[in-house]
Amino acid sequence: MRVLATVFVALIVALQYPMWLGKGGWLMVRDLDRKLAVRQADNAKLMARNEALEADVRDLKTGFEAIEERARSELGMIRGDEVFFQLQAPGSRTAPAALPTPGK
Repeated sequence: MRVLATVFVALIVALQYPMWLGKGGWLMVRDLDRKLAVRQADNAKLMARNEALEADVRDLKTGFEAIEERARSELGMIRGDEVFFQLQAPGSRTAPAALPTPGK
């Protein structure tokens, strides 16, 4: 009777092993689910970034305002009919650059 019980226990363990630790077992499925969730989160971030870039490209292709805004903010450009004033913060006194004197 003891031998029969040992055989049954060994048979149960042999049947349970692939389900828990084998290829396609519960542990591997849980690990793959975790990896899938990480990849889906990364894909969602990248899709949001791509949509923002697509909107930016669409604006640059269709509208003059987007080009003008980018030139003003990134390149510091102004229109020909505008006057540019640069104000210094109070307390930030800088000495004017010395002008070269002619003949020296």
